[in-house]
Amino acid sequence: MFLGVSVGFVAAVLMDGFNVLYKAFYPLLIITQTIPSVAIAPILVLWFGYEMTPKIVLIVISTFFPVTVGLLDGFRSADKDAVGLLRSMGANRVQIFRYIKFPSALPQLFSGLRIAAAYSVVGAVISEWLGGFGGLGVYMTRVKKAFAFDKMFAVIFLISAISLALMALVGFAEKKCMPYRNTNKKEKKV
Repeated sequence: MFLGVSVGFVAAVLMDGFNVLYKAFYPLLIITQTIPSVAIAPILVLWFGYEMTPKIVLIVISTFFPVTVGLLDGFRSADKDAVGLLRSMGANRVQIFRYIKFPSALPQLFSGLRIAAAYSVVGAVISEWLGGFGGLGVYMTRVKKAFAFDKMFAVIFLISAISLALMALVGFAEKKCMPYRNTNKKEKKV
């Protein structure tokens, strides 16, 4: 998941910084998400074998999209007047990114991270279903064939718990990175 988020972050920064890259790759990015991960997983297993590589690649593909699109939307929604003000004061692209674009994109980044957290677990399980020697996906396949539905539901609950734990971790990171959002919620309650 970390690798997918990192690649998504770099891709969003590059596409925001260079409009040519945005025009070239954004449509391809959208098209790649029309292909279900269940269809991609067997191809990845054929290409990379039954070890960890196809699982990692599928998780990177699954987590890449929500982070990239969220960040791009956040960068593009930055206050144009604030960007113009910084430019008029002699700020360069890095300073505009640091002081305006990145802070304004943080809410969308964390929304994308929540989605990526859920997708990463689902992607791992799907890749294990279709070509793996171990893991929760393989275990689910085995208990399904044995008609052990109690164990199947236990695995489903475990997968949900892992996804919720990852989302809680993202929520914790969001509170640490954006403490100003938490104070606004507390003030509204009072």
